[in-house]
This record gives sequence, C-alpha cells and structure tokens, in this order.
Amino acid sequence: ANIQAHYETTGPEIYRELGGTIDCFVAGMGTTGTLMGVGKYLKERNPGIRIVGVEPEPGHAIQGLKNMDEAIVPSIYNAHLLDEKIRIGDEEAYVTARKIATREGIFTGMSSGAALAGVMKVAESYASGTIVTIFPDRGDRYLSTTLFRSICSDCNP
Repeated sequence: ANIQAHYETTGPEIYRELGGTIDCFVAGMGTTGTLMGVGKYLKERNPGIRIVGVEPEPGHAIQGLKNMDEAIVPSIYNAHLLDEKIRIGDEEAYVTARKIATREGIFTGMSSGAALAGVMKVAESYASGTIVTIFPDRGDRYLSTTLFRSICSDCNP
C-alpha cells in the first residue's frame, strides 16, 4: 500500500499544485515508497520528468535512508524508474538539515537534509525549472543525536 498511497495522493497533489510544470522529482531512498509512487505517477503524466533517488554513502549514519548496495533492498524498489541516483554523505546531510532549520525555520531531520542536498546537486544542471522534493522527517526525533549539537557553527551566511 506504500507505493499506492503515494501514487493516489502525493503524486496527484504535487502535479495539481504545480499545474504539471515539474522538471524533476527528488526523494530519499528509505522504504522507497514515496519515490516509487510519486515517480510512477509523474512519469505517466510526463515521461520527461526526471526522477532522482537520494541514497547515503556506504556506512552512513543517516537514519531513515538506505544505501542500496549494503542494505536489504525493499521489494517495492524498482531501480528502472529512476533516471539518476545521487549519494550524499553524513556531514552534507547534517549541515543541510541545520541550514533548513536556521535559514528557513523548518525543523527537519537528517533524511530531509539529505533530500535537499540532493536537490541542490540536481539544480546545478538546470538553468531554470521546477525541482520538487519531500521532507520526510521532523527534527524533534533527533534532539538526542549529534545532528543539532553544533547548529550555530553552521549558520554563517
């Protein structure tokens, strides 16, 4: 039901709210339900929309995400739906999550930091366009971790 839920709700909402003007969808790779459901829906509407998965580096500490080379691969994962996979390191995900909190006022976790770090890498190849991602976690789940321990050192513009 994971894929189907995102195919029937998340994908249509994104497509409708943006009037179909989407160039790329980027999402973290955990269960892969969001990526597979939204990706399938968007590709059926416009095969030219890029679908990009974000996975952590091997040996990572990004909770909620999986590196498909070292983890048990979810049975719902279909690598053929992806146009690209991007790897994000722990520090990049952590720093990006801290910036989301301090610059945007959105308190997310490390997998959201990884998702936005992936978007920023994808955006380097676009002169203009619409790139969509989803922040799948909240920051309060990580208050006992090192994620927000050094938040002020990363806040300089």
